[in-house]
Amino acid sequence: MIWSNIKTFTISKALPTKMIKHIDITVKGKVQGVFFRASTKAVADQLGVKGYVKNESNGDVSIAAEGDKISLEMFLEWCHEGPEHAIVNLVESHEGELKNYRNFELVKSSL
Repeated sequence: MIWSNIKTFTISKALPTKMIKHIDITVKGKVQGVFFRASTKAVADQLGVKGYVKNESNGDVSIAAEGDKISLEMFLEWCHEGPEHAIVNLVESHEGELKNYRNFELVKSSL
């Protein structure tokens, strides 16, 4: 039989895992007292982004965010706009060490 020496291969149907990244974001402007943190959490939850958001004593908002490239790009784009009454003057972001957050949390600050 001609086919006797042909090996069979199993093709894996597993989907490739998405590359997860971590970015640290600082949002400057009128970003406190305008529901920025609550809105950030809602957007993060919709996009499947994990991490946290918190107010800083200097008036900035700090965000640690983890997700796939596309989700993080959309999330970062939203950070430049913020909620309705926010006035975003500057958004700084840089990649950081992956922390593997389980969810997205709104951190209460003691200002």
